[in-house]
Amino acid sequence: QVQLVESGGGLVQAGGSLRLSCTASGRAFNSYSMGWFRRAPGKGREFVAHITWTNNNTYYADSVKGRFTVSGDNAKHTVWLQMDSLKPEDTAVYYCHADTNGNGRLWGQGTQVTVSS
Repeated sequence: QVQLVESGGGLVQAGGSLRLSCTASGRAFNSYSMGWFRRAPGKGREFVAHITWTNNNTYYADSVKGRFTVSGDNAKHTVWLQMDSLKPEDTAVYYCHADTNGNGRLWGQGTQVTVSS
């Protein structure tokens, strides 16, 4: 069974930085992309960023472009999200996902990011 485990969330002041990490473990794990969504209090799930392994292309939500950077290592089944110039509106639970052949989209348990003003 595959598990996605996130780490790196926490409390930071506005303007600060955090780096999230997500690693997949389990037998025969094979993904073609990994990335991040988030859910802010009282809101729906929102796409943040993801990376595709075939060409290392990256995609970002407009709200985080220029502030967040997604990167990863397919061989290590790991994706990172470097978050700079954080704003209070970035406060959310951040969820890692992996898109796989055969098992569809898999999700991590989420990690809380809180940005104080």
